This record gives sequence, structure tokens and C-alpha cells, in this order.
Amino acid sequence: MKRYQGKEVSPGIAEGRILVLCSRVSASVGEKAGDVCADAECEWKRFLQARQRALSELSSLCSHSESCLGCEAADIFRAHRIILSDEAFADAVETAVRKEGLPAECAVRRAERIFLSMLSGCEEETFHARTADVKDVCARLVCILTGMTDDRLPAFREPVILCADDLSPSEAMQIDKKWVLAIVTRQGSLVSHTAILARMMGIPALTGVDFDGAIDGHTGAVDGDCLLVDPDGPYLENLRLKKKHADTERDMLKELLHLPAVTGDGRRIGLLANVGVLSDIEDALKNGAEGIGLFRSEFLFLGRESCPDEEEQFAVYSAAARMLGEKKLVIRTLDLGADKLASWMPADREENPAMGMRAIRLCLTKPELFRTQLRAILRAAVSGNVALMYPMITSLQEVRRLRAFTAEVKAELRAEGALFAEQLEEGIMIETPAAAVTADFLAPEADFFSIGTNDLTQYTLAADRQNKALSEFYDEKHEAVFRLMRYTVDAAHKAGIKVTVCGELAADTELTERLLALGVDELSVSPAFLLPVKKKVREL
Repeated sequence: MKRYQGKEVSPGIAEGRILVLCSRVSASVGEKAGDVCADAECEWKRFLQARQRALSELSSLCSHSESCLGCEAADIFRAHRIILSDEAFADAVETAVRKEGLPAECAVRRAERIFLSMLSGCEEETFHARTADVKDVCARLVCILTGMTDDRLPAFREPVILCADDLSPSEAMQIDKKWVLAIVTRQGSLVSHTAILARMMGIPALTGVDFDGAIDGHTGAVDGDCLLVDPDGPYLENLRLKKKHADTERDMLKELLHLPAVTGDGRRIGLLANVGVLSDIEDALKNGAEGIGLFRSEFLFLGRESCPDEEEQFAVYSAAARMLGEKKLVIRTLDLGADKLASWMPADREENPAMGMRAIRLCLTKPELFRTQLRAILRAAVSGNVALMYPMITSLQEVRRLRAFTAEVKAELRAEGALFAEQLEEGIMIETPAAAVTADFLAPEADFFSIGTNDLTQYTLAADRQNKALSEFYDEKHEAVFRLMRYTVDAAHKAGIKVTVCGELAADTELTERLLALGVDELSVSPAFLLPVKKKVREL
């Protein structure tokens, strides 16, 4: 038995035959020394045609992944579309074609090197994922331009443990859980696309495994952070018992589906879900969500070439409201900016975008954009139990401006004779220390509070949550964060309004008891965490 150590990025246990994939299309394809094009205009048109075909392919992948796995999976391919539509990328290709005389495929590789060089100095894991995005986009373009194929997945004849240097997102989306027991890669990280998709598909996955290609065809087992090759009988027996126990625990969680989240002493906790697209709502309801505590409306605006108009937004919001019936749908208004940028919306480069023009700041400086969204939400609210929620609040003046703006939009709709919800709750997110320490001023002006712990932590500790180098300093369990939450809850209850926690902390069952001790009324988590959190609440 041989043991290969790695990093577990998607939990689970598996055993089966090992299949080692061959390497992907080489980066040298499309980069032949001395290649010069005879007609620059023709090569530039070839690139534009290839880009259009690639955008079409990515649109299909986006739709397929969203319908199968939801918003987060689709965002991967939206990011690829953004790279393809990026003017700087196209400019780099055009320069290589027109000024250096390179054929289109060579020009794409030249642009790829430029972009990878720009990312090479960044240490954050998220930038490693961006590197993989650039490589995948360029490989797709080169394959289209050269007529080659990058499809190396075989026709599976039996379930296997799939081993590879890495998998592209499009390859990962082709994986069928029936045939792939686990994924093991040499490259990748917790935030790599392979890891994200594996977790969403429920497939065990390891990265950083320096396996030997000679293990192809051998019997293997994935257990925690290890790949075992040719494990012995006693080990396999223990592994099967361990897997059976895990399956039993999962089945026991399903028994809680229709039971309320009530503590042992009878305290009722609202259990809601965080979603980004309509398919996420289906998952939430299947896992027993009592409503949607956070509908991320900005995902409707990302990964596309133009801003969605009022009718498109209205259709999505009203469909979401109808799916939930009497259950509440809390729609967060646009939280664009920082790490969520729309390609159709020009933006000035900011040195510190997390503290820049984002969320309600963007909405208040682009009133037409905000007005269109509010009109769509107010009209859709007649279809169900809809509430508005404003993100990134820092002052009482902002809240009053937002509520006044919403009142103006209602007056417009009223004057037009449009059907809309005259009365709906308007809540605010507590994500900044400024909002938390002035919660006693804000609470009388709000219908509810929702604490976004991710941003509240980064702003309280002055530690960028996207920066891997600061991971040891980014501590969501820091006492300062809990003190701000306590102050927020006390101020809310004094004003007679409820408090929801919708950040990562809400899904951490080790902290459930502490959150309830603070007096939190509701927890809003990703659909996959609803039942584990409910189990924890009922045990307290």
C-alpha cells in the first residue's frame, strides 16, 4: 500500500480503480517560432469569429451549470466570458496581430503570457484561480482557431478515481457522479474551480497530490487528505465502515426536514437561506428553508454584456416570490463593486475597491440604475412576501436617503397606474463598524437588521478577506466582531425589530450556541448548511 498526501478540498470517502488523465493541449500549441501572418486583417477577423464562438460555448456552459449546480458554478463561466469580453485582452491580441504580424492563435498565446505575468506577483489563492481562468479561456480560443480538441475525458466503462494535473471548469462540468468516485489533482487549491465544482457535486476531491503516473489502473482509495494506492483488506474494511457511518448521518439529517429549528428549552429560531439564482431557491426549499434571508440580486447583473432592463429583473424577482408563496423573500439591492464587477459598467481603477465605490454608494451615484431595480422589485412584490434590504450602510443619513428614494419610485409607479406593493419591509445590512456602533440610531429607521459577518470582520480588523497572506489575521471569531454583533442585537430588540445573521458565521455549527446567546432571531445560510444548522439548534 502506498500513501500520497494532499489537501482535502471536498470531503468524502471513495474506493475504486484509478484513472490517470493525459496532459491537456500544450501551451506551445499556437506559439510556433517564426510564425508570421500574411494578412493581419484576416487574422483579426479570425480571432473575432473564434471569440464569438467561445462566448456562445460559455453561455451554454453557464446555463447548464446554473440549472444543474446553481449560481456559484455558473459564475465560473461568467468570469470566463468577462475575460473574453475584456477590452485589454482584445487589445493585446490585436497589437500582436497588427503590429507584430502574428497569426491569431499565436497572438492569443502572446496575450495569455501578458495576463499571466500580471497575475504572477499576486500571492492570494483567488488570483491562482484567475490564472486558471485565463489559461482555460486561451486554450478554448486556440482549439477553435486550430481546429484541435482539448477533450481528454474518456468514455467511462466503470466508476473511477480520476487523477490529473488539473481539470478545467468545462471538464469538471462534464463529469458524471455515476462514473467519477473522486477527483485527485496535482495542482489546485481550496478556491480552485475544480474544488468548488467538486464540493457542489458532492464528489470527494484532493489537490496538491504528487502522484506517480504509474498508478493508472491500480486500486485506490480517497480518505480525508490521502490517496491510498493498493490498500490492503483490513484498511478497506475499516474505510467501508467509516463511509457507512457518514451515509447514516446524512440520512438522519433528512429526518429533520419538516421539523422546526427549536432549542431544547423551546426557543424558536428562524432558518433562512442565502441564494443567487432561482435554482438556488429550489435547493433551499428542498432543504427546509423557511424563507430567503438574502437574495443576491447582483448576480443577475454579472457575466453579461449589458445591464438587465426592468422587465427582465421583474420577471426574475416575481418568479422567486411565486416560488416561495407566503415565505419571505429578502432581496438585497445591488452590491456591485469590490470583487463583483460588471463588464458592461465602466469603472475607475481603485487602489482599495473593498472600501471604494460599491453597493449603496454605487446606487446613490447612479440613480437611474438603482431606480430601475427598485421599480422591478416593487412591482414583483405583489407576487409574494418580499422585503428590501440595503447593503453597506454607514450612516443614518444614507438610510434616510435610500428610503426617500424608494418613496419617490413608489410615487412614480403610482402616477403611472402600475401595480406594485405599497407596503413592504425595508431592512439594512450591518456590515461596517460604523453601522454597528450607531445601531441604536439606525434601528428606529429600519424594519429589520441583517448582519453580514464577512464584511463586518474585514472592516473591523482592517484585514482584506480576499488576501491569503492575511488569513492568520482575518478572524471571524475575534471578540471585537462579537461585541459589535451584541451591540447591534441589543439596539434592534430595543427598537422592536428582528436580527438575522447571514455571513459565514451563521453556517458554523461550532458558533451556533454563541450566536443564539447574543439574542439573534434568525440564521440565513447556504442551502447545503440548513439541515446541519437545524440539527445543532435542536440539540442546544
